[in-house]
Amino acid sequence: MFHREGRTIILLTFFTVAIIILLAHFYMGNPTYKLIVQGLALVVLILILQFFRNPKRISNKNFNEIHAPVDGKVVVIERIMEKEYFNEERLQISIFMSPVNVHVTRYPASGVIQYSKYHPGKYLVAWHPKSSEENERTTVVIRTPKFGDILYRQIAGAMARRIVNYAEEGESAQQGEESGFIKFGSRVDVLLPVDARVAVKLNQKVKGAITCLATIKENDGEG
Repeated sequence: MFHREGRTIILLTFFTVAIIILLAHFYMGNPTYKLIVQGLALVVLILILQFFRNPKRISNKNFNEIHAPVDGKVVVIERIMEKEYFNEERLQISIFMSPVNVHVTRYPASGVIQYSKYHPGKYLVAWHPKSSEENERTTVVIRTPKFGDILYRQIAGAMARRIVNYAEEGESAQQGEESGFIKFGSRVDVLLPVDARVAVKLNQKVKGAITCLATIKENDGEG
């Protein structure tokens, strides 16, 4: 199954690759060059198909857990001063996505969307320390029953040129459901209360809607 944002690109790529393969077959005399051109065209098609894949994920919704919003690798776990919305210290967990990862963004928690904003910006490499503040990005805040307001930020990388964000203020967010898409290499930051209990480690690989990033303190109760 492929993401809706990539269907047009997939069709165009498919027809382009088919034309290249046919042209190489009929007009290239050197069999070695013919195989190289056809092979490269097929590799491009496979990469595009892999990038826009959208595997079905079933999230075990849990108000006491924050789930990974994307597939990738944990590259940051630290406290930062968040200046856009909270203006206070927050716990940041950042996930880097390579071009081969699934790039569908999913809601990390259930709740009501309080804030959703797009910011134009630069295209620094996604692991650059200033990419969270200077790159093209979207910021979404969800008010959750247990964690209070949490923030996640889609950040474009050096190759990304488009961020898709479905979150709209006032709407309900359901943990694990699609909330957006980032094209070609990027990063997502999740900002939580500083007392959240981190459930992942640096360099750990995570899966969107499946891996638990953090839990609430056990003594926080059920209220």
